[in-house]
Amino acid sequence: MTSRLVEHLGPQNVAGATAVELADRIRALILDGRLTVGERLPSERALALELHRSRSTTTRVYDLLDQDGYVSRVHGGSTRVALPHASSASIEADDESMIDLSIASMDSTPGLYDATVRSLPRLAALRGTSGYSLRGLPELREAVARRFRERGAPTDADQIVITSGALNALNLVLATLGRRGERALVEQPTFPHAREALHHHGYRMLPTPVDIEGWDERHVTDTLLRDRPHVAYLIPDFHNPTGATLPDSSRARIATTARNVGTHVIVDETTSELDIDRGWSPRPFAAFSPEVITVGSMSKIAWGGLRIGWIRADRALVARLLAARPTFELGTALLEQCIAIELLQDMPALTTHVASRLRLGRDAVAAGLGGIDGVEMPPTPGGLSTWLDLGAPISTAVSLAARDRGLVLPPGPRFATGGVLERRVRIPITLPPERTAQAMERLRLAWDDVHAGDTPRTEEIPHAAVI
Repeated sequence: MTSRLVEHLGPQNVAGATAVELADRIRALILDGRLTVGERLPSERALALELHRSRSTTTRVYDLLDQDGYVSRVHGGSTRVALPHASSASIEADDESMIDLSIASMDSTPGLYDATVRSLPRLAALRGTSGYSLRGLPELREAVARRFRERGAPTDADQIVITSGALNALNLVLATLGRRGERALVEQPTFPHAREALHHHGYRMLPTPVDIEGWDERHVTDTLLRDRPHVAYLIPDFHNPTGATLPDSSRARIATTARNVGTHVIVDETTSELDIDRGWSPRPFAAFSPEVITVGSMSKIAWGGLRIGWIRADRALVARLLAARPTFELGTALLEQCIAIELLQDMPALTTHVASRLRLGRDAVAAGLGGIDGVEMPPTPGGLSTWLDLGAPISTAVSLAARDRGLVLPPGPRFATGGVLERRVRIPITLPPERTAQAMERLRLAWDDVHAGDTPRTEEIPHAAVI
């Protein structure tokens, strides 16, 4: 069986790599969270067999990682993932100086404060209740259902469950469907934490390719027909990270195929309202099949700190979700729900603000990339980020060089399985323009380091401990 380390490295991507290059790639896996602190790594002999390399090479790889503090070794025992030691003060100082492009999220909408003030009488009226809200406040569920209806998917409030964010919603769905060992169709690339949630719930991944041009619809339907996966996780609107949008005709065919083979389609609509200038509006995936399960949230249109999400499902599954939910939580905070009710009463204001901010962010990224030869930015009509083509498989090298320049930049393989997508990197368009300009300047310096063959290895890397 292939180890997790080699799965992430992608044997085809490290063929012929030197010990130093292998150590750098493993360091990148640790720094962006694909390998966790304390995780046991293969022995030197096992790693050599998996990679078809000499024992002396893998010994050298672990020696280099050990010297930098990225593994801990017990003589005659195991090798485990670690992080370099650093004082709390130095971590905090470095954290403030770093620009983090691993988080694609904007600051709060200008209306958040006023909505919070307006929500307080509503909250006060709930003081006489238990304070627990397993299903969610009726008024909020109706507001979410109304938005589905406005977009073309008939929905009642009793088809909605309010959750503490979209990832919380996804985990509740997976816990309810519960089929360890089953297969899951997943886009490649995709949102990393969703893939990790599927892995946590015991699913085996069936990747289907997505690029800036969109989906290979035939690959999706053929995979559904051939492998009959238990679930399919899709991001059809402003796909994260490519920015692609799935047309209505493809949604209809995929939904029909999934229904015919018994696959539960889980659609992530977290990015569905992030339109800048796409020029057309698809119908929700749920409009094409009553069995489609949709998760969404307020985090991208209002604020990441507003932990409000939802699930839209048929009534039979809603009953199962409510039965399963008390095993790990008893509901969603009432204050956040009251604020969300106020915000959803003026969706045009929310979407107008989002479009304006994203347009400024997109323009700032484009301007910054003007000074970096060889990087291609695709059309980005909306979404959280742009999916850059670096022109060569150097994403991990650029990511490592960027850290030494004070920039946290997840490499393309962070969004995939098997170490692929080394030509790609995701750049958020969500930061303020001035912060984006600083980030692009640091990226330019890292780019120059890589192409000059001068990728500095920091003697002490205190910021690594906060990744």
